[in-house]
Amino acid sequence: MDDESSDDRHQPNVLSATALSQLLGRGETTSIAVVESCLARIEERDATLRAWAHVDRDRALAQARARDAEPRRSPLHGVPIGIKDIFDTYDMPTSHGSKAFSGHRPTADSGIVALMRRAGLVILGKCATTEFATPIPIGVGNPRDLGRSPGVSSSGSAASVADDMTPLSLGSQTGGSTILPASFCGVVGFKASLTGLDRGGMRHLRPTLDSMGLFARELADIALLNSVLSGRSAVQPPKHVADLRVGVCRTVNWSHAQPETVAALDSASQALREAGARVMDAEMPPLFDDLEQSFQIIATVEGARTMASDFEAHGPTMNHWLQETRRAGPTIDAARYEKAQLHALECQRSLGEIFERCDVIVTPSACGEATRDLTGVSDSAFNRIWTLMHGPCISIPAFKGPNGMPVGIQVVGPVGSDARTIALAQCIGGVLA
Repeated sequence: MDDESSDDRHQPNVLSATALSQLLGRGETTSIAVVESCLARIEERDATLRAWAHVDRDRALAQARARDAEPRRSPLHGVPIGIKDIFDTYDMPTSHGSKAFSGHRPTADSGIVALMRRAGLVILGKCATTEFATPIPIGVGNPRDLGRSPGVSSSGSAASVADDMTPLSLGSQTGGSTILPASFCGVVGFKASLTGLDRGGMRHLRPTLDSMGLFARELADIALLNSVLSGRSAVQPPKHVADLRVGVCRTVNWSHAQPETVAALDSASQALREAGARVMDAEMPPLFDDLEQSFQIIATVEGARTMASDFEAHGPTMNHWLQETRRAGPTIDAARYEKAQLHALECQRSLGEIFERCDVIVTPSACGEATRDLTGVSDSAFNRIWTLMHGPCISIPAFKGPNGMPVGIQVVGPVGSDARTIALAQCIGGVLA
């Protein structure tokens, strides 16, 4: 990321959502001032970063002007946010990252976007995403090093937050599309429980995988945004880390871990132990050994089903990953799909038994720091199995790799414990800071 002057560091666009909420609530700034600062940063940087698929300056300022003229609807009233370009917006194009849908204009908002509007957030625009949220990069830059990957598919959402273009953004995760970009770009990424946030209107839904994702630069911002969007009160972080039972899980994919990830997990475990937390092993039993295969079966079958009409209309123009899904889906019969779903359910139950012994699990967010591969598929080995487990996950940008790039630590909680998991991640983040 470019060096910034001290004046730049005092611009509203670099402030956290929590800080902006407080300033707006006290009348010490305006939504117009905040949005103008974010738009100026986008104008300055996005020709290089390519984090945005669509920004309408006039519409964003009109929203901010309206927010300044009315009573506050929520703690995030007047705060800007970016939307991954797979979520419908009635007043902006939704292209799903695909040329086939270039200029597509939905007539209604996705459920989560409608909730944001009702809460008074200002939608800056649509963040760039890969084609139909697949793991094939599209040229979004990593603000920490443009020669390295920002992760996929919520690459624009993560990069825009990391580059101070917006304090908050919305993403999604089917494999590793929130946690991986958060780790690579050095921001906080939160994957909600499967049904933790409204998924209504989410296009090309893989029903047992697709989850909502949130990005911010601070853990407190994730707690605030999740509370506003879920309608549930945030949970206060525990005051003493000694109250925590933390399980350390290297997962069945530990062989994928690069040295910096091994060091990060070891360092996190040691720091928590020294701070007084009860740290224990929480390794996956043999039941989990073939979970990767079950994930791939479920993802392929559900992807082929939900995109059948799009394959029919636009198949030859789609990327090679989608082409492979189109070919592979019909080769998997119902019995194999049902067996994979049963395996996932058995693993979910087994994981529930692990959570009887620990409050949260700490595990890698990614195999290592952001790679220099700008065209290949990033390895989401430390994300896919957790997505299939349906619980909340949050990546904390706590460590650095050998090239100075961020290395995240992931905190995983039981299904439905979203607010509590965020609060415990705040406590853990305080130890790792």
